[in-house]
Amino acid sequence: MASVESAGTMVGETAGIFDREHTVAKAGFNRWLVPPAALCIHLCIGMAYGFSVFWLPLSRSIGITQTKACPDMSLVEELFTTTCDWKVASLGWMFTLFFVLLGVSAAIWGGWLERVGPRKAGAVAACCWGGGLLIGALGVYVHQLWIMWLGAGVIGGIGLGLGYISPVSTLVKWFPDRRGMATGMAIMGFGGGAMIGAPLANILMNGGNFFSFDFGAVKFTGPSLSAFAGYKSAAEVGVWQTFVTMGLVYFIFMMIGAFAYRVVPTGWQPDGWTPPTTKKAMISEHHVHLRNAHKTPQFWLIWWVLCLNVSAGIGVIGMASPMLQEIFAGKLIGLPDVGFNQLDTAQKATIAGIAAGFAGLLSLFNIGGRFFWASLSDHIGRKNTYYCFFLIGIVLYAAAPTFAVVGSKLLFVLAFSIILSMYGGGFATVPAYLADMFGTLFVGAIHGRLLTAWSTAGIIGPVVVNYIREFQLAAGVPRDQLYNSTMYILCAMLAAGLVCNFLIKPVDHKWNMSPEEVARYQSETAKSEASIQHGSFGIGKGGLDLKAALFWAFVGVPLLWGTLKTLEGAVKIF
Repeated sequence: MASVESAGTMVGETAGIFDREHTVAKAGFNRWLVPPAALCIHLCIGMAYGFSVFWLPLSRSIGITQTKACPDMSLVEELFTTTCDWKVASLGWMFTLFFVLLGVSAAIWGGWLERVGPRKAGAVAACCWGGGLLIGALGVYVHQLWIMWLGAGVIGGIGLGLGYISPVSTLVKWFPDRRGMATGMAIMGFGGGAMIGAPLANILMNGGNFFSFDFGAVKFTGPSLSAFAGYKSAAEVGVWQTFVTMGLVYFIFMMIGAFAYRVVPTGWQPDGWTPPTTKKAMISEHHVHLRNAHKTPQFWLIWWVLCLNVSAGIGVIGMASPMLQEIFAGKLIGLPDVGFNQLDTAQKATIAGIAAGFAGLLSLFNIGGRFFWASLSDHIGRKNTYYCFFLIGIVLYAAAPTFAVVGSKLLFVLAFSIILSMYGGGFATVPAYLADMFGTLFVGAIHGRLLTAWSTAGIIGPVVVNYIREFQLAAGVPRDQLYNSTMYILCAMLAAGLVCNFLIKPVDHKWNMSPEEVARYQSETAKSEASIQHGSFGIGKGGLDLKAALFWAFVGVPLLWGTLKTLEGAVKIF
C-alpha cells in the first residue's frame, strides 16, 4: 500500500503551518472531523442573518432610552454625525453589505482558496470577521457609522465570503460517496448561526440567564451563576461591548475550525468505495477548469436557479416579523376581530415578541432544510431536488393568501417553514450540483463565483417584497392583504427558476480537461492519470470515535442551546 506522502504532497521543511502542504491528511485521520471544523466557521459567520438584533439599540445609542432623531439629516451627514442617532433604515444597509461582499469576495478569491487550501482561507476569514466586529465596535464607540460599515460590513463581509466557501471543495472531496450530505452538514451552520448569535447578543446586551428556558407548561432555570447582568447601563446600550465579546469568541472558534481542516491526499478515496460503474447523465466523470466554467450555459442556468430560489426566500426572511403581525394581528393574542391598526401600543409589543418567535422558527427550518434536502439530493439527484423546491414552493406561495384569509396560523406558519427549509436546502445542494456538472477539482472556486447570484438575490428579494408592500399601503390595501400580490409575484419567480432548471443538461465534452491536464494539476510529478495511485492510504471511511464525538459535541452544544432558545420563542405563536 502506498504511503499517504506518496499519494499527496510531501510536507516540506519550508512548508508553513498555514500552507496547504501542511494540511494533507495522514494515515489514521478520521474524515468525520472535517464537518465540525466547517461548522466552527459557519456557525460564527452565520450571525450575519441575526444582525437585526442590534438595529433598535443602535438607533438610540446616543439617546439611550429613546432615539435622538435629526429628521432632516441626509445619509452622508449620518455617516459622520456624532450628535444624532442613526436611522434603522441606514443600519439595515449593513445587511446588504454583508451579502454583496460575501458574493463578491467569494468570486474574487475562490481561485486563491483552491491554491492555498482551506486552513489559510479559514484563518483569513477569522481575522476579517472577528476583526471586522472589533472595528465595528470602535465605530459604535466613537459613533461613526462609516467606521461600522467599513469594519463589520466591508471587512466582515469579506470574511463571510472566504469563510463560507472555505470547506466546500474540501468536503466534496472527503465525501465523494455522499457529496450532498457533506456540504449540507457544513452549510447548515450558516443558517443556524443566527439561532446562537441573536439570543447570545440579546443576553450580552440586556442580561439574563444563559440556561433559562420557558416553554409555557415546561420551564427550566439553570444555576444562578449562569445569570449575566448585561452590558447595558444608564449611559450605554451595550452594543460595542457585545461586538468586542462576540468578535473575540468568533475569532477563537473560527481559528479552531481552520486548524482542524485537513485536505485529501491526491488519489484518495474512501476505504472499500469505488466510483460507481453505472454512469449517470447528470454526474460528470470529468473536470472543467475554473477559467472555462463560466463560459458554459450550465453555469449561468444554475446561477439563475440559485438566484431565483434565494430571491423568493430572502424577501420573506427580511419581512417575516411584520408579515405575521400585519396578517394575523389580534388573532395572535386571542382577539380575532381586531386588526393591526386597532391594536394599542402594549398589544403591538406583545405580538412583536410572538412574531420574533416566528422569525426564529424560520431560522430553525432554514438550518434543518440545509441538511435534509442536501442529503436527499444524494438519492434523488440535484436536478430533481430543485424541481421539488420550485414546484412545492409555487404551491405554497399560491396557497399562503388562502391560509391567511381562513385565519389558520398553523397552515400559514407551516407553509413558510417548508419554504424556508427549501431556501436553505438550495444553498446546501448547489455545491454538489456544481460538482456533478463540473467535477471536483475547482468546485470551491466555481461555487465562489456562483455566489454572486446570492448577492444579486439579496437586492432583488427585499426590493420586491418591501416596495410592493409600500405600494399596497399607499393604495389603501388592508394590512391583512398587503402581501397577496407579493406571493403571486414570488410564484412567477419560482416558475422562471423551474424553467432554468429544466434547461440544465450535461456539460459539452469540449470543456472537459484532458487526463494529462488533471494529472498536472493534481501532482507536479505525475505525467498521466495512470501514474496517480488510488486508495484509502490508511484513512478509510472513518466513524464516530471519541475524538470525533468530542469535536461534534463542541459544535453541537451551542447549536442545541440556540435551538432551544428558538423553540422557546416559537411556542408563543400558538
